[in-house]
Amino acid sequence: MIQRRKTRQINVGWVPVGGSAPIVVQSMTSTKTHDVPATLDQINRLARAGCELIRVAVPHEEDLNALEEIVKKSPIPVIADIHFAPSYAFRSMEKGVHGIRINPGNIGKEEIVRDIVQEAKVKNVAIRIGVNSGSLEKDLLEKYRYPCAQALFESAMRWSEKFEKWGFYNFKVSIKGSDVLENIKANKLFAEQTDIPLHIGITEAGMGQKGIIKSSVGIGILLYMGIGDTVRVSLTDDPEVEIKTAYEILRALGLRRRGVEIVACPTCGRIEVDLPKVVKEVEEKLKEVKTPIKVAIMGCVVNAIGEAKEADIGLACGKGFAWLFKEGKPIRRVSEEEMAQALLEEILRDINRK
Repeated sequence: MIQRRKTRQINVGWVPVGGSAPIVVQSMTSTKTHDVPATLDQINRLARAGCELIRVAVPHEEDLNALEEIVKKSPIPVIADIHFAPSYAFRSMEKGVHGIRINPGNIGKEEIVRDIVQEAKVKNVAIRIGVNSGSLEKDLLEKYRYPCAQALFESAMRWSEKFEKWGFYNFKVSIKGSDVLENIKANKLFAEQTDIPLHIGITEAGMGQKGIIKSSVGIGILLYMGIGDTVRVSLTDDPEVEIKTAYEILRALGLRRRGVEIVACPTCGRIEVDLPKVVKEVEEKLKEVKTPIKVAIMGCVVNAIGEAKEADIGLACGKGFAWLFKEGKPIRRVSEEEMAQALLEEILRDINRK
């Protein structure tokens, strides 16, 4: 079992972060925030996919004006993403947001940051301190010449200490860069010095397989070290892909289980059935399932039930047929044509019982 770092618990709206709370999965909308129907539609889809906190961009006045309705109708707490316009932080809090994300390094004046913090304290709004390679303070860039791990760590410590000096504790920190190793080093340094909850991710990871792999490596290593209280997989893609990837990372490390986990053989010359077709069909039919269940689809007798005995239910395929099994024991033989449907029916019966 992974021993998670002990952090203090904060609350973003009704969602606890840190302490004994599960690692929280979050994302950010890709819609224009002022398009309220589109933004709410995406938030609802993300919530159904498992998103637990949602961040929305607030770069313009029209986005700010849309916040009140979005906050009222969102099924999950809403975080306003604020950059360069401190007045938007105050006005977002007036609109009822549950959290704000600020990068103090690009707000500039310390007294303005302090005023934002004091208002958040009055309104019971959580803050995420963002520290990344694009928002480092000038003195730290001059000192280190580039946004290295030590520079990111010092910036995060600087602002965390100020927040606490101002009597504000309902905040988490994110230290992000696109360099995986520097990101890991910076978060590790911070984790060793504080009990402040950390939001983790690899910023600007990219799109498709490359972005997923880069994020999975960086986030997975940090989680294995016990570091991370909330997570976002930052992809150049539909935010629903971010949610799915986050849960797969957490599942692989035994940190959270949600939905169907499919264990399937790699393809090889021993397989006598169209295994990829069966796996894709089962995955597609079960993509909306939230109940944790482990399903094995094994392609030949070499792997079969033996390697999949920990699965709740599965198929062990032969030439033109398969054995349907539960908890390591065969229950009936089915033909290749009916194997996918038979498996789906048995899975749904199990889910309904659960």
